[in-house]
Amino acid sequence: MQVHPNVQAVQDALDAAGARATDGSPCQVRVLTEPVHTAVAAAEAVGVEVGQIANSLIFDTGGDPLLVLTSGAHRVDTAKVAALLGIGKSRVKRASAEFVREHTGQVIGGVSPLGHPKPVHTLVDVDLQQYAEIWAAGGIPQAVFPITYAELVRITDGTPAEVA
Repeated sequence: MQVHPNVQAVQDALDAAGARATDGSPCQVRVLTEPVHTAVAAAEAVGVEVGQIANSLIFDTGGDPLLVLTSGAHRVDTAKVAALLGIGKSRVKRASAEFVREHTGQVIGGVSPLGHPKPVHTLVDVDLQQYAEIWAAGGIPQAVFPITYAELVRITDGTPAEVA
């Protein structure tokens, strides 16, 4: 079976970063039989709480991409994010599908925390740290991988933040 190029890019980035799962083994992208476009669907597919899903949301901050990795249990507060960045709330906008693809090479619903053409400034929801294992998208809507909070912050060079 041929691996989708986005899944391969994510796996290559995980391998290059030496990313480890909860048990210490290398992180492996898993391709599910069906797409999981929502945190609820992803949680059901892998048998975890919805809060353990790290949603990858791209925002347009005046032409620059911002990746916010947030717990599937809540929504991003754009006013809080804007304050963290020291910019006006109106400058933090949900990105268009075209903007997401341009900056990540991936589609909405499958955006991974890594494996993009260039690094993307990333905020990582501190609420995710309450879970021993979290799951993130693997580059396409039916791909996911397990990881720890500390590893997610490390491999994305993300900034832990209160985003909800």
